[in-house]
Amino acid sequence: SQAWTRATPGGAKTGGGFLTIENKGTSPDKLIGASAEGAGKVEVHEMAMSDGVMKMRPVEGGLAIDPGKTVKLGPGGFHLMMMDLKKPLKQGDKMPVTLEFEKAGKVAVTLDVEGVGAPGPAAGGGMDMKKMDHSGMKM
Repeated sequence: SQAWTRATPGGAKTGGGFLTIENKGTSPDKLIGASAEGAGKVEVHEMAMSDGVMKMRPVEGGLAIDPGKTVKLGPGGFHLMMMDLKKPLKQGDKMPVTLEFEKAGKVAVTLDVEGVGAPGPAAGGGMDMKKMDHSGMKM
């Protein structure tokens, strides 16, 4: 639910995808991957402090979601990292994404494209990706 992304400034080749995932099943599951129309590659990433610096890195082994629990992918935390965007994301557009879970399989969602600096559909903090260390990313 609440699936969204930000519009990208011209020339940007990456974007973040944000949503809330609820495991309504009776056993644990993992978000193990994703794909998106218009992106060459999509990975599940997390933001974490390391030696006083906020760093972004891929989540190894998938993002675990316990039964009956909800995980929020949002700015400054876990998120989808969409790489090699084929065209800029424009406010008002929709971006189809397919999430892949270890047990639930593939689930289609649609990200609403918000404004470039949007905090999201619900109030939250913005994430300026230009000021972050992306050295751990594989492109």
